Amino acid sequence: MSMSFGSLIYLAIFGAVVLVVQGIYLLAFGKSIEHSNKMNRRLDLMDQGQTKKDVMEHLRKERGAHGRGVSALPLYGLLESHARKANVAFSPANLIMLMAGLSAFSFVLLTLGTSTAMGLRLALAGAFGFGGVYFWLASKAKKRVAAIEEQLPEAIELIVRSLRVGHPFVAALTIASEEVADPLGTELGLIADEVAYGRDAGEAIAEFGERVDMQDLRFLAVSVSIQQKSGGNLAEILEGLSKVIRARFKLFRRVKAITAEAKWSGMFLSAFPIGAMVMIQAIKPDYYDSVKETPMYIPLAIVVCVFLVVNILYMRKMTDIKV
Repeated sequence: MSMSFGSLIYLAIFGAVVLVVQGIYLLAFGKSIEHSNKMNRRLDLMDQGQTKKDVMEHLRKERGAHGRGVSALPLYGLLESHARKANVAFSPANLIMLMAGLSAFSFVLLTLGTSTAMGLRLALAGAFGFGGVYFWLASKAKKRVAAIEEQLPEAIELIVRSLRVGHPFVAALTIASEEVADPLGTELGLIADEVAYGRDAGEAIAEFGERVDMQDLRFLAVSVSIQQKSGGNLAEILEGLSKVIRARFKLFRRVKAITAEAKWSGMFLSAFPIGAMVMIQAIKPDYYDSVKETPMYIPLAIVVCVFLVVNILYMRKMTDIKV
């Protein structure tokens, strides 16, 4: 079996793992659990006949499925961080069990579809199972955080307009939660319900900011907390904050456009050696046969892989500009 055909099989197995994760998630919780949907999930639950208190408890229970916990496994903390950002219904423990199950699933597929040696097959099965779940979770977290970042300035402007016509802050939050689509709409509605039941508004917003690791939400929490303690015109404060967030977002987009060439250059330089190796194996499979048995083949191959990884990390660090 040529390396090019084997690569396609490995890629297909990895893609199958990602699709199985998504399928299990939808099968277990249904389409309504998809937090990337534009429909406001909080309002949808209330339309089904649930009371505001029941909806709040339901959403808090989902959110608490991946609260901060203590574990000796480094992987647990990493999954917990991404699970909080993505707000998936799976807990970190569920994700680890899913990784183990999909590793076994990958091993079966590798056994049926390839003639890889047992040791390599076990290593690839573990990499596919754990990597597939992590890729699925990280992509969901990134997509959700990006959506919240884009929706936040509009939501703050809605709150400012409500405050200026005389609504209290809780009512302004509720109005914004009904006008803004998910994922931010449901989060604002949950915060408004918690504040209505006695929780401090600044604390609730700060907890949300820590959960999704977003600096703009921390600014919002500080603004609300300072206004509650020392007074002042909250509408003017939030209007200024909205302008700052929009300016930061605009600057971030500009930096992203400026660094796009460098990022694509880095990806090309990193992918070119792998692509060249695959093409050589497809065109002339016996090209490396004369050097495979030499004592320097394995050490030099390891050195090349290390340099390739260093190149990827270095290029990513050079183009990762914080705004």
